[in-house]
Amino acid sequence: MLIHDGPGLTDVQLTLGQKIWNINWILVLLISATAAIGFGMLYSVAGGSMDPWVKRQMTRFGMGLVLMFLVALVDVRFWMRYAYVIYAIALGLLIAVEFIGSVGMGAQRWVDLGVFQLQPSEVMKIAMVLALARYFHGLSLDEVERFRWLLPPLLMMLAPVALVLRQPDLGTALLIVMGSGAIFMMAGVRLWIFGFVFAAVAAATPFAWSYLHTYQKARILTFLNPERDPLGAGYHILQSKIALGSGGLAGRGYMQGTQSYLNFLPEKQTDFIFTSLAEEFGLTGGLVLLGLYVVIITYGIAIALRSRNHFGRLVAMGITVTFFLYVFINIAMVTGLVPVVGVPLPLVSYGGTAMMTILIGFGLLISVYVHRDVRIPRRPGDNV
Repeated sequence: MLIHDGPGLTDVQLTLGQKIWNINWILVLLISATAAIGFGMLYSVAGGSMDPWVKRQMTRFGMGLVLMFLVALVDVRFWMRYAYVIYAIALGLLIAVEFIGSVGMGAQRWVDLGVFQLQPSEVMKIAMVLALARYFHGLSLDEVERFRWLLPPLLMMLAPVALVLRQPDLGTALLIVMGSGAIFMMAGVRLWIFGFVFAAVAAATPFAWSYLHTYQKARILTFLNPERDPLGAGYHILQSKIALGSGGLAGRGYMQGTQSYLNFLPEKQTDFIFTSLAEEFGLTGGLVLLGLYVVIITYGIAIALRSRNHFGRLVAMGITVTFFLYVFINIAMVTGLVPVVGVPLPLVSYGGTAMMTILIGFGLLISVYVHRDVRIPRRPGDNV
């Protein structure tokens, strides 16, 4: 499924021409096609205008593509060497949010860099993948199966999760935990450890309820019974279901969605943009977008399996699982399968930091593919 192998790759330094030749251009095309659907939907929900969302989104996508290619052309060994540094910077930014973070919609999640607002929790999703991949790359399978070797990566995961929960941002915290858990599993952590963790979480759930914010409790109760507050907490999901149902099989037509145009559908340019698409293009349009996502995820898995170094495999699978979680949680959220947690639809929803983070993640994925035959010793002195 992966395209041309191109010039033979070895452990020697690749030339720029070899790297460009070995970029997975089909994956780049799939990413661009998905983003184009997002541009079209933002144009529609803005009432047929490039402002206020489309121009900014296209600019961010263009900048993100440049970053994606720059990241992709950097040797994968560079990303392994500086994985902990990148993690430390992301953690420092999360700590900075506590003191100088900007407040928006009742949450303190952003750091104002003057040029744009940075959401460090989005950066941490990628930094966490790199740091955990770096850690598990240096462990043998026997060490991975011993609990004491799992304490450092657990602390590495729990520190940013605690900071993100303080913002508060339950959706992002869950993404970090689930993405990290996937890397633990792929690294060879035994299933009984996951069972123990799940049991501990289940036992702690009744106690955790009292620590949830009022709006978080309302989201969970609304998920269980949306009709309990149809004009308040249940409004979002009820309007989303109405829009999904009105689309039918073929949809109402482009720029003909009544729920969006009459402003019944909230957050139509961000969290609920899939609902707008389903209303205008129906089940058919929704399945086309889901098909693109499935192919992108399949490419990510194939790239991970093709990598000859453990670090590359873990990074590729970590990025792919994180992307999958974005898609799954957003669509499950707008269809009422999980509580509303505020997770954007990747490459489609309007947003700056999320778009940049996703494209940088794809840059790492493509870097793994470009350098797929590079051998990296598990420990210094090991034969490759």
